Formats: sequence, structure tokens, C-alpha cells
Amino acid sequence: MTSDFPRFILDQLAGLGILRARRMFGGVGIYCDEAFFAIVYQDTLYLKVDDVNRAMFLQAGSIAFKPFAHRSTTLQYWSAPADVLEDARLLCDWARGAVAAAQRLPAKKAPRRLARQPR
Repeated sequence: MTSDFPRFILDQLAGLGILRARRMFGGVGIYCDEAFFAIVYQDTLYLKVDDVNRAMFLQAGSIAFKPFAHRSTTLQYWSAPADVLEDARLLCDWARGAVAAAQRLPAKKAPRRLARQPR
């Protein structure tokens, strides 16, 4: 983590629980209890969004994380509003919703092996 922003975010989220940060996407991924719930990228915090918490982000004017400028692809992580970032308690509330969204994801299935054909 080269800038102070990821450290600021981790400090603000201290009340959330045990956090782990990992470099990814040219930014930092943040985990809580193994749930990947946030991305810090170019001094912006993006939180995990699903159908349950999306309306809150839309109402706040948040935007979806777009990792590649030349592609239209977005991820289900949306920007946290500036006023939320400044209030640690409020940020933890939003982050709890993001952790819950990450935990609601269906578990990834192991790839199926093809049955061997008799010779």
C-alpha cells in the first residue's frame, strides 16, 4: 500500500472486526472474516453491492467499479460516498452491508471431472 488512503480506510473500519488487506486489481482488496467486501482503487473505496443493498448506493449517487477504462465491464463494487468515509460508525454500517452481500454469494462449485470412457 503506497498511499495513505488504504491505511485511512482500514483505520475507519477498525470497528468492523478482523480485517485483511491484499493487493489486487492495481489496488487493495479488503476482507472481513474471509469475505471479500471492499476494494480501494485510486483513492476510492468500493463496497460489495447486491440486490439487497444496491438501492442505498444508487440513492447516494455511487458508481460501479470499472477496473478497465477501455472496457465497459463493471464489478459489483460501488463507490462509498465521501460523507460516509469521514464517519467511522457510518462507514462500518455500510461495510456490514457489503460484508453481508459478499457472504450471500453462492459458493463456487468445484469443476466437474469428465467420466473416463471405457476402452
